[in-house]
Amino acid sequence: MLMSRPKLLPDNFTLCLIATVATASLLPCHGQVAIGFNWLTNLAIGLLFFLHGAKLSREAVIAGATHWRLHLLVLLSTFALFPLLGMALKPLLSPLVTPALYTGVLFLCTLPSTVQSSIAFTSMAKGNVPAAVCSASASSLLGIFFTPLLAGVVVSSHSTGGFSLDTIWSIVLQLLVPFIAGQLLRPVIGKWVDRHKGVLRYVDQGSILLVVYTAFSEAVNEGLWHTIPLTALAGLVFVCVVLLAIALLMTSWVARRSGFSRADQITIIFCGSKKSLASGIPMAKVMFAGHALGAIVLPLMLFHQIQLMTCAVLAQRWGARNLDDEVPTGLARAKR
Repeated sequence: MLMSRPKLLPDNFTLCLIATVATASLLPCHGQVAIGFNWLTNLAIGLLFFLHGAKLSREAVIAGATHWRLHLLVLLSTFALFPLLGMALKPLLSPLVTPALYTGVLFLCTLPSTVQSSIAFTSMAKGNVPAAVCSASASSLLGIFFTPLLAGVVVSSHSTGGFSLDTIWSIVLQLLVPFIAGQLLRPVIGKWVDRHKGVLRYVDQGSILLVVYTAFSEAVNEGLWHTIPLTALAGLVFVCVVLLAIALLMTSWVARRSGFSRADQITIIFCGSKKSLASGIPMAKVMFAGHALGAIVLPLMLFHQIQLMTCAVLAQRWGARNLDDEVPTGLARAKR
């Protein structure tokens, strides 16, 4: 008889991420091999955003767009609350980590919400799934525009320099153009993409793993693990937990006070408190070329796992409750 998977064991993709970081730490690529991997990574990023464009159903977005108050609240949480938290908490949290790691934390705060996991957790918790599809998809689309602009303000205020016109042009070429091409070709390839989502998921994940390997190889070659002490890594975990906890509490409180139904509250909480690894790592590769990329994406990788574990517990508990119950005040009652 097959043994059930332990609840605390990370998912297969997270295990692959850990293995990729370990491989890059022990066997980083150098020289011409690194140049070849960078070219391959750029192609993978273009393919990734092309598929994002092809998978985004305009019908789903239009169908849920009438629920504008919910979507506005999610977008404000994603693109306003998080960046403000990152800047406001800097005096308290930045001493716990290195400057490069906190730059990664600020970049994390500017990213769009996840799509697949937000919808999955909303469904598991018996929330408003059509609204989650619309809200998460809109966040992913707007993130291509908002994230570079926000990062140019938030990250540049913390570190030296900013994003040049060349960086903006690279973002347009590598991210926006493939995304638009995917959207334009959706009437032609959309049905094929929808039928093969399971297979194409491996393309998404493979692209992310490739970016992680090249990023950490470059960072290890520059002495990443010699510049980040264990205390800073522990501090980074604490920073990620604090950010997620505040986001969950704020979205829960505002959704209740705004008079949303229980199903809508669940959608707002899950869509408004999460950050996309799938969008974030390729964006970081383009936006932070020449920087200590490994240290910048490390906060996102940790936050990704923490949000998955936390939201999985909440979704299971809320899904088991009666539909007439309210979402637990301040999330505290969810642990009863």
